[in-house]
Amino acid sequence: MSAQGDPMTHADTAATLRRRLASLAPSVLEIYDDSAEHAGHAGAAGGGGHFSLLIVSEVFAGLPRLQRHQRVLREVADLLPNPVHALSIRALTSEEFPSQP
Repeated sequence: MSAQGDPMTHADTAATLRRRLASLAPSVLEIYDDSAEHAGHAGAAGGGGHFSLLIVSEVFAGLPRLQRHQRVLREVADLLPNPVHALSIRALTSEEFPSQP
C-alpha cells in the first residue's frame, strides 16, 4: 500500500526498492520491472511484481553470492511476497562490474 492507502503500482515498488537499497551505497543501481513477461502467472495475478536488479557496491567485497543476496534481501524483505512477487538479483563489486556481461 502507498502512503495514501492505495495499492502500490509497479513504478511505486521500483521507487521503494531504490530507496531501500540506497543504504548499500550503490555506485550502480538498475531496477527492471519484468512483470509484463509474467502476465498470467499466479503471482502476477495477485498483483505481485516481478523485478530484476543490478546493484554494484563495495559492501559486497569479499562476500560470496549467497551472502550478497541475503544482504540485499535484508533491505527489502517486507516487500516480499507483495508487492514484490519475484526478485532476480545481480550483486557485484565495482571491480567485477566492468567485466560482467
